Amino acid sequence: MSAPVALIVGAGDHIGAAIARRFAAGGFTVCVGRRNGDKLSPLVAEIEAAGGRARGFAMDARDEDSVTQTFRTVEETVGPIDLVIFNVGGNVRFPLLETTSRVFRKVWEMACFAGFLCGREAARHMLPRGRGAIFFTGATASVRGGDGYAAFAAGKAGLRNMAQSLARELGPRNIHVAHLVIDAGVDTAFVRDRITAAGGDPHALPPDTLMRPESVAEAYWMLYHQGRDAWTFELDLRPFRETW
Repeated sequence: MSAPVALIVGAGDHIGAAIARRFAAGGFTVCVGRRNGDKLSPLVAEIEAAGGRARGFAMDARDEDSVTQTFRTVEETVGPIDLVIFNVGGNVRFPLLETTSRVFRKVWEMACFAGFLCGREAARHMLPRGRGAIFFTGATASVRGGDGYAAFAAGKAGLRNMAQSLARELGPRNIHVAHLVIDAGVDTAFVRDRITAAGGDPHALPPDTLMRPESVAEAYWMLYHQGRDAWTFELDLRPFRETW
């Protein structure tokens, strides 16, 4: 039998890359997509050097034609897509009076509209086969707004509710839809720089205060292997020290 195929949309350098590595190590052919497709070459090479299978695709998840074409190309040149993971971010902070209509619209397109496009295209290919999984990466902003995050919270809350609608519609047709709330800072250079800019010292943080991308990837791996008699729709992930 051919290897199952996973398409990771928003395969950045941290969570998306970690998910790609985990599923490639588990025997999947991993297709990774991001707007700057040239940045995928090191990840694809790393996976292949470890004995895995990977393909990189330049795609703009906010653009309908780009999304449709990428799904079609993967289906035609790699194989039937078993799993789609939507991992596009948009986590930017803008005080309300500095949030222009352009900023709000762009963040919404990244966090919500792009998720709709990917979810719809995934369903378009999976429904005739009667199987598949579609997972969405959420954030703290999916369930509560924060100071300076009006645009991001609106987008992520919209993504969460859109995913719930998909789960209600597609679950009875044997397609597992799940939404993960990443309720913590992820251990990346970007997050550590923000801690420093806020006057903190990231090097003084107790162990496991920040979430490792590899830990998030394991959660996705677990979700994919759930029996359908106990599917999870929403999974909250946070370090043991995180307040909530």
